[in-house]
This record gives sequence, C-alpha cells and structure tokens, in this order.
Amino acid sequence: MTTPAAPEVDLADRFQFGENWWSFLKTLDESRIQEAERSLSTMLGRESLAGLTFLDVGCGSGLFSLAAVRLGAARVHSFDFDPMSVACAESLRQRFFPRSTAWTIEQGSAVDSAYVASLGAWDVVYSWGVLHHTGAMWRAIGNVAGAVRPGGTLFISIYNDQGLLSRFWTMIKRAYNTGLPARALITAVFVPVFVARGAARDTLEGHNPLRRYRDYRKTRGMSMFHDWRDWLGGYPFEVAKPEEIFEFVKSRGFMMERLKTCAGGLGCNEFVFHRSA
Repeated sequence: MTTPAAPEVDLADRFQFGENWWSFLKTLDESRIQEAERSLSTMLGRESLAGLTFLDVGCGSGLFSLAAVRLGAARVHSFDFDPMSVACAESLRQRFFPRSTAWTIEQGSAVDSAYVASLGAWDVVYSWGVLHHTGAMWRAIGNVAGAVRPGGTLFISIYNDQGLLSRFWTMIKRAYNTGLPARALITAVFVPVFVARGAARDTLEGHNPLRRYRDYRKTRGMSMFHDWRDWLGGYPFEVAKPEEIFEFVKSRGFMMERLKTCAGGLGCNEFVFHRSA
C-alpha cells in the first residue's frame, strides 16, 4: 500500500497527553491495575509474560508497563515523546518497584527510526492508542514493527477510519488545542452529548445508565473522564481502516493472531500480530 506523507505538527498544536495521564494517576488503584493486567493477558493470549522482554511504545501513564512487570516480564522498557508521561511512568516505578533494574524508562519518539532501532529486538512490542498521535503514523508503525524479534508479538491499536466523520473530529481536536476558550467551549458542548448518548443507549438496552460510569474501569482500567479529554484534544490525529493496518504489517513479515474492532464506529481497532521466525 502507499503510505501518506507525514503531516508537520507544531509542538504548540499537540495535546498535552502527559498532563492528562498525571491527572489519571490520581485515580489509580489496585482494581484498575488488575483490569490492565487482565486486558493485556487476554489480548496476548497468555497469563504470564515470564521470561519475555516487553517494549512499551508511548507508555503514557505507565500503567501497562507496570502490568507487564507484574505479569512477570523479564525486562520492560518504557518510552514516550511527552516528558510528563515519562514522569508518570517513573512515578509508578518508584511507587511499586523502586529497586527494579529490569524496568527502564526514558524519553523517546516512535517516529525516530534511529532511536527505535537502537533499542534492539523485543519479544513483545506494545503500543495502545499511541502511533496515530505521532504525526507520522505509518512511519511509527513501521519502526515499532521492526523492533519485534523473529517469533515475537506486536500489539497495537489504531483509531478507526470513519471517513468524513474522522475529518470532522480532526478539526475539533485542532481547535481544542488552540487555547483555553476553545477547550472550555468544546468540552461544554461535547461532554453532555457523550453523557446523553450513553444514557439513551443504556435505556434502550434496558441497562442502568449509572452502571456505565461505575464499570468503565473494566475497560483496561481506564477512566471515562480522562478518556473523554484525550478524545476531544488528542492531536495529532490519524486513522486507518483495519485492512490497511493488516496489509501494511503483513508486508513486514507478520501474521495477525487476534483482531478486536470497534464495529466500524468511533474508537480503536486492536491488532495482535506474530512475526514469523
């Protein structure tokens, strides 16, 4: 497939992902960590990561690096473009594994081919909801795929391409990052829409609308409020159809093991690939 040119994105236009993650960590408890572990082991199809190396690309809060360590990974390396996200991961390491030398954390970029190549080959390369925020998604996917050792696993998630609707959200996200007035207005308009949409869906399906908020932590241990903020402001923003991701990664010597889609709607499609030996 032909990959589009990477857009140039000014640092001032980027969403402050790290600030959102730092706020999220205030909500982190044991149940959220356990949900993160469960979701990771379920998609990877293994209960333990014992003896495996784990590369967390765009580590964000550091939650899934923590999950990998707790699942027994022999070595975990976390990196993120955002220095505050690096600080988030470091705070979790200090909190849970302060003496660990097997968990390393640093600042780095998935679109920096030389940096990613310098990290070597890994048993599991993980990047959930990150590569579409780099400003050069296809280059980033190619870089992280190259970090998977022969016989290893690549686990990525990428925003679903909804055509014109995705173009609409791109405009909203760019506007969100222009300043506080735009952020306040966009939040005031769309959060009630999200709440109303969820309540209507739950009512039609015969569910208690409040259960959606109570149980949201079961979605990978995440927080609905912080995910809403991430969705509204998450720029750079790129999307892809599942078949585009499949063909791109397949051409690099991978076969898909597991696929979890968002049924053509808003959100991420999740892919687990195995690299041939």
